[in-house]
Amino acid sequence: MKAIRRFTVRPVLPEPLRPLHDLARNLRWSWHTETRELFRSADPEGWRPADADPVRLLGSLTAGRLAELGRDEEYLGRLAEVSADLKEYLDGPRWYQEQQAAGAELPSAIAYFSPEFGVTAALPQYSGGLGILAGDHLKAASDLGVPLIGVGLLYRHGYFRQSLSREGWQQEHYPVLDPNELPLDLVREADGTPARVVLALPGGRSLYACIWLARVGRVPLLLLDSDVEENAPGERDVTDRLYGGGSDHRLLQEMLLGIGGVRAVRTWCRLTRTPEPEVFHTNEGHAGFLGLERIRELAAEGLDFEAALEVVRAGTVFTTHTPVPAGIDRFDRQLIARHFGEDGELPGVPVEKILPLGRETYPGGEPELFNMAVMGLRLAQRANGVSTLHGAVSREMFSGLWPGFDPADVPITSITNGVHAPTWVAPEVFRLGAGQVGTGRAHQVLAGGPVTDGGTEQQPGTPRRWDAVGGIGDRDIWELRRELRGQLVTEVRRRLYASWRRRGAGTAELGWIDDVLDPEILTIGFARRVPSYKRLTLMLRDRDRLRELLLHPTHPIQIVVAGKAHPADDGGKRLVQELVRFADDPRVRHRIVFLPDYGMGMAQKLYPGCDVWLNNPLRPLEACGTSGMKAALNGCLNLSVRDGWWDEWFEPDFGWEIPTADGSAVDEDRRDELESNALYALIEDRVAPRFYDRGAEGLPDRWIEMVRSTLVNLGPKVLAGRMVREYVERLYAPAALSRRALGPAVARDLAEWKAKVRAAWREVSVDHVESVTDTVAGGSAELGATLSLRVRIALGGLEPDDVEVQVVAGRVDSADAIADAQVFPLKPAGGQDLEDRWLYEGPLALDRTGPYGYTVRVLPSHELLASGAELGLLAVPNEATGEGAGVLMR
Repeated sequence: MKAIRRFTVRPVLPEPLRPLHDLARNLRWSWHTETRELFRSADPEGWRPADADPVRLLGSLTAGRLAELGRDEEYLGRLAEVSADLKEYLDGPRWYQEQQAAGAELPSAIAYFSPEFGVTAALPQYSGGLGILAGDHLKAASDLGVPLIGVGLLYRHGYFRQSLSREGWQQEHYPVLDPNELPLDLVREADGTPARVVLALPGGRSLYACIWLARVGRVPLLLLDSDVEENAPGERDVTDRLYGGGSDHRLLQEMLLGIGGVRAVRTWCRLTRTPEPEVFHTNEGHAGFLGLERIRELAAEGLDFEAALEVVRAGTVFTTHTPVPAGIDRFDRQLIARHFGEDGELPGVPVEKILPLGRETYPGGEPELFNMAVMGLRLAQRANGVSTLHGAVSREMFSGLWPGFDPADVPITSITNGVHAPTWVAPEVFRLGAGQVGTGRAHQVLAGGPVTDGGTEQQPGTPRRWDAVGGIGDRDIWELRRELRGQLVTEVRRRLYASWRRRGAGTAELGWIDDVLDPEILTIGFARRVPSYKRLTLMLRDRDRLRELLLHPTHPIQIVVAGKAHPADDGGKRLVQELVRFADDPRVRHRIVFLPDYGMGMAQKLYPGCDVWLNNPLRPLEACGTSGMKAALNGCLNLSVRDGWWDEWFEPDFGWEIPTADGSAVDEDRRDELESNALYALIEDRVAPRFYDRGAEGLPDRWIEMVRSTLVNLGPKVLAGRMVREYVERLYAPAALSRRALGPAVARDLAEWKAKVRAAWREVSVDHVESVTDTVAGGSAELGATLSLRVRIALGGLEPDDVEVQVVAGRVDSADAIADAQVFPLKPAGGQDLEDRWLYEGPLALDRTGPYGYTVRVLPSHELLASGAELGLLAVPNEATGEGAGVLMR
């Protein structure tokens, strides 16, 4: 019989064990080894590392076991130590506070919005890389003491669980999640009633949401939940599942995340008396409506839309994660207009002001669609991609929003992602490193914060701190790799057996699983989401050749594959089925496996246990790709296309690059053929021989040196601590300063100045450019010579203080395009002439040989602009006449 009502009965802990409650409710346990060990020893049989959950564990302990633990002096001593350590972690000063004490001007708080957060498998609110990155961002911020407030949605079904049919077709399951059984607490008002946020919907309806709190170390994560009694059935389902439903459903989710999220932050700060955020960071465009809510707040205080927009932009950071337009949420403009019209949300913010923020005003754009990434860029003064290459791709992709500017000048920078090492480094790897530097120092190193050494602070991220790993002996490193590989083999067999049972196989037909994989064979891992550009099945391009590699008599390989296709992506599901069917072949099923239901629990075994991590996306469609970083931190070598972070940090000592045909004029099929052949050749000729090449002591000496180099030299670069520090120093701190500079009067002045400049810009022009020098003759000049440039500019009624006149110079190609450009400012040399033109002068030093050229440009200039390209306005010489451009040949 089924229960007609469900509720949660919480355990009553004996007084000596009460600290376990706080330890279980703070997700720091998910990356703190000593806390996890404390819970494991409370019930060794019930603690499952892959999906460990202290809240559930405490609820399963019998009264007898609790009483026994309450009398165990050794256990109580460990509990006291771990509890004291958590208190010191939460209350003590860390990197951020030390920076403030040293005089750094940093934000009082930062609100970080994301549609998903992958903090732990016990809180399944993530689908893939975006969510795992967000979770690592929160954890690293906590370790560094950054005053972050996370904001997301609580999905009652999370993302789907994946299984396989007998035929290998992906099947989705959506288990119901009870927040009362998760490591969450309901945010309540002072009188004990649940705190609520409410959004107005068309037709007089309302959308209510409660707020759940997840404690991620020092960082509060606020999750909005629409499954409350005040809502009608349709509104209750708004937060039903991650990335589900149609456009209307997704729009409501994103309105709740952005608009409701700001209101949740205000509620949290009011209830806890914590500082209001000075900076709002939106992780992808899903949360972009947060900017509109903040404009509404300022409008309610009497600020007009244009001035409020300047205030909001100054304190907003936008991070884009997609390198393809298809990955961006876009809504019908009429749908937006309906929800933000007279009887919808954001009273005081005219819908005719909202719609242009998301308009695709560039060639090829669709005017009837509202683009969330475009709105995100227009509402943020600072934006970034997530690797150096992705920054370049993003500048190209969004360059239409800054017409006339070269992509290199588009104001989108890059901060390369990192991973939270305490989460992803295997305990065995940590213990080996701690044996060299000590446990406390090892914790500091992995967190990415400062380490003191003999009273002298070493800067975070310096390889010197990792040099101790270089002292670990070859045999110790190799034995560690063998141990981790053996653990993976055991885990794979367990998961494979469970998968085949769910596929309908009987026990009698599964004896072969006992021989799946071999702990002595070179093991390659491949696990990620399954969109087509990640090319799950590239390895199957030549199946005979792959079989030869798997079954090689002296240099065999084995491959572990995992990944989920989006429920609506039948093409991705077919790729999964294709891989599964190949892996089901009795000839190779002991050497290649597909594991369903890829998630954090599986990943924490998979990354350390593999020798090589494979990544073969279509370049440059991988924004960053952090799975290879997690593998590298465990001594796994990378075998990857030069995309994302690997393009930036590849070195031969860290692994191998797969040659690409992205620059060739070939179709997609031919490209896959070329790159798959390159992959097979790399494995056969270089990767496998190096793994099996043994030295005098029976060890693969060169392989071990690559593992050591990966840990010592690559390890410091891939840390989330390094990433978060870059966000603080390069984006958060400047954004806070910009926001502080914009009081109401200054914001109005800035908005009026921008309006004046936009109105006058059509009259701004570069009328004449001449060089005054005797060193140029016959189209050439000597290295080291200097050109004295004189430029006449029409300012259309603007003043010289409103603009900056620049020379842009550098080497030129056959089409006279300037590459590796340098920028030199020119200064006013006199007043207006009779034709209302202004004279500018300045020197241009010729410091490079070869074809060299220059041009002149005029940009708006104001002390409160983050960049000269911010307004998207530019004046350059007339291309038809060539007036003002110069080319010198040498």
